[in-house]
Amino acid sequence: MRPTALPQSSLRRRLSVAGLLLAVCLGGLAPAPAGAAPASTRTEAAVTDPARELARSARPLADLRPLDRMIGSAEVVGVGEATHSSAEFFTTKHRIFEHLVEERGFTTFALEANWSTGLLIDAWVRTGRGDIEAIMRDEFQESYRLWNTEEYLDLFRWMREYNRAHPDRPVRFMGNDLGYAGPNLFDAVTAYVSRTRPALLPRFRELYRESRPTGGVEEWMKGYLDRPLAERRRMAGDVNRALALLERQRPGGGAGAREAHAWAVQHARAIAQVGTEYAHDFATPEGLAAAMLYRDRVMAENTVWWQRRTGDRMVLSAHNGHVGYVTLDPEHYPRLQGTFLRDALGRDYVSVGASFGRGSFNAHDTGAPGEPLRVFTVGPLGPDSGAHTLDRVADEPFYLDLRRTTPAAREWLGTPRPDRNIGTAYPWPGDTVPGRLSASYDLLIHFPRISAARLR
Repeated sequence: MRPTALPQSSLRRRLSVAGLLLAVCLGGLAPAPAGAAPASTRTEAAVTDPARELARSARPLADLRPLDRMIGSAEVVGVGEATHSSAEFFTTKHRIFEHLVEERGFTTFALEANWSTGLLIDAWVRTGRGDIEAIMRDEFQESYRLWNTEEYLDLFRWMREYNRAHPDRPVRFMGNDLGYAGPNLFDAVTAYVSRTRPALLPRFRELYRESRPTGGVEEWMKGYLDRPLAERRRMAGDVNRALALLERQRPGGGAGAREAHAWAVQHARAIAQVGTEYAHDFATPEGLAAAMLYRDRVMAENTVWWQRRTGDRMVLSAHNGHVGYVTLDPEHYPRLQGTFLRDALGRDYVSVGASFGRGSFNAHDTGAPGEPLRVFTVGPLGPDSGAHTLDRVADEPFYLDLRRTTPAAREWLGTPRPDRNIGTAYPWPGDTVPGRLSASYDLLIHFPRISAARLR
């Protein structure tokens, strides 16, 4: 989503709630907070050549073996991206996940996608049920369109092939977001109620009647904000009453009863999360900030629920503005998913940020009527940017542990410098808000050059 309050007409014209949700995933979209400063002359004087200092601990991205020591025993590794649709970010996440599956026992790939979408993809990678290309086409719509790429299709196909070869230890996929709750989610809850509490089925159908979507994802998402706020809040009340009703039921007896109940409640919770998000007043700055805070908290809670329920070690894919710790726009975007995850998991969460020097990406063009999706290409930032120095560390992509660097490098990493963080829309004010890398992430991957992802 976008970070500032927009008129309802603009919301209806362009992005609906999901568009706002995803466009605000920038790690900082508004002008820099008061007091943020560019790189200090004192720091530059103290570090004769910061690139040389950083090179002491940098590791080439071609070799992922040092990553094992950097992440240690973490249960969740959040891997960010500085644009929402560049090939190198997506393929690197695939490589990292594949490496951690094979070498460190990871089993779940989590994405900034809807919970109901995650269930469909998870079923395909585990069992082959459905058509993965059709699932991606039908589910990755509206601003989630940026996930419908050849790079993600390659990841899903690798996961499916891995599961064919390792049926005793399958990898899984989850979506932790709340922009849309698909019919499969409602069906999962009502099917469980029908089996275990059939007398309650009419009540659940009544409570879900208005919220259960019909038609395509994009149609539903674009039309939701056309409803008056009071109606959206009434719908949110209904789906939350359904959740509370299911939570009050006993799991019953028999093998697997508690597990089935826990998953049914989580599915009902995901439906309620969507309704609650849309019940915020996006036309006011206060309502938008509350919605953004709720969204990041819920994404973290869904991730933690999955990790604790399954025991899986997880790679979490999201924008820098979700995996990191420091918000660059506290007025509109109060707290990040990464902070919630650190609160819940402590050292069992590791945040990996991403940066780049120059290159291309897909985004919605804010300067064109209808804001079409197209490829943008940008050159290097100025000498005061972080990327300017990071580009001089190595000619090829590299990564480094921001917690373990030389004192001189730590001083450079702790000084606010502008860098690009681009969401679903471009250009947008605040794309280069100054930030302190060492405060934002545990690790950093830098790409001197990036290219646009291959949209399908």
